[in-house]
Amino acid sequence: MRSVSYVQRVALEFSGSLFPHAICLGDVDNDTNLVVAVSAEGWFHLCDLTPARTLDSSGHHETLMGEEQRPVFKQHIPANTKVMLISDIDGDGCCELVVGYTDRVVRAFRWEDLGEGTEHLTGQLVSLQKWTLEGQVDSLSVTPGSLGVPELMVSQPGCAYAVLLCTWNKDTGHFATSEGTSESSRETPAARDVVLHQTSGRIHNKNVSTHLIGNIKRGHTSESGGSGLFALCTLDGTLKLMEEADKLLWSVQVDHQLFALEKLDVTGNGHEEVVACAWDGQTYIIDHNRTVVRFQVDENVRAFCADSPQLSWITEMPPYVHENLPPVLSPLRGKFGHRDTEEECCVSTKAENPKDYQQTTRS
Repeated sequence: MRSVSYVQRVALEFSGSLFPHAICLGDVDNDTNLVVAVSAEGWFHLCDLTPARTLDSSGHHETLMGEEQRPVFKQHIPANTKVMLISDIDGDGCCELVVGYTDRVVRAFRWEDLGEGTEHLTGQLVSLQKWTLEGQVDSLSVTPGSLGVPELMVSQPGCAYAVLLCTWNKDTGHFATSEGTSESSRETPAARDVVLHQTSGRIHNKNVSTHLIGNIKRGHTSESGGSGLFALCTLDGTLKLMEEADKLLWSVQVDHQLFALEKLDVTGNGHEEVVACAWDGQTYIIDHNRTVVRFQVDENVRAFCADSPQLSWITEMPPYVHENLPPVLSPLRGKFGHRDTEEECCVSTKAENPKDYQQTTRS
């Protein structure tokens, strides 16, 4: 195991308490995307951050910057949001909104556009399916299945995970409904739509939290087809790289409490390395051959994310954002509710008052 030091970095100071998922890297230049925000009380907001344009004296369009942004749409969905994901989870080419809750429930929603051809945003968020898990939900991810169909994965305590099956396209009796409609008539039995997987025969502490990240790229080789790679980490220091439910590629045990897991192509060869961060700032970068590089952040870490070519940490006492240079934000892909791709950014914040917590995703 090698230790490295990122000597080039930028530090940004701010105030207020932070949520562990309170940072993500992405495009923030207002390129016609929407910001999706879900509050703890269950209020779903859409904000259009496209800069307003006016005609100047010469007849050219002038962009108005710095104006106050207001939500263009608001709708109530179930409260107590914990994690959120925007991705195509059923393979139809459209992105769905997946929300994990503090009561061990995961719900899937889809945006239904009711005003095609109009300039103003008109539509509603419809509920597709609800899953009930045995343990707490700490992370959501999507990875390609054995047939190339997306698999929605959710972490479960004890280094376990569950695959959530999308049944709304298979069962004709299940229809997407808006928030005001009862879901009881279309929910499926848990045995049908939740498949729980344990990653090893060793008994893990069922109370230890687990995080996962899916769709880890392994280059442009003939081996890149089939099931995708995914990784799991636990608060007791276990880190695993998996291919399918029963194929363990490697396992690493460290003496630090791992609370965040990301993927990043560090070397630029098309293979994404697994990046795990601990509360004390110890950060591990591990490739597919289990080569380990570690990096120590000076302060305790509250939130962590990675996106090429950067790693970013939010630390405590005082709260700083540390990121290695160059400070260029890199885009994530996929536009919520549309088939075309746009750049997106994911952000989540937590104010001093827990009721003010919002998880925000830009799509």
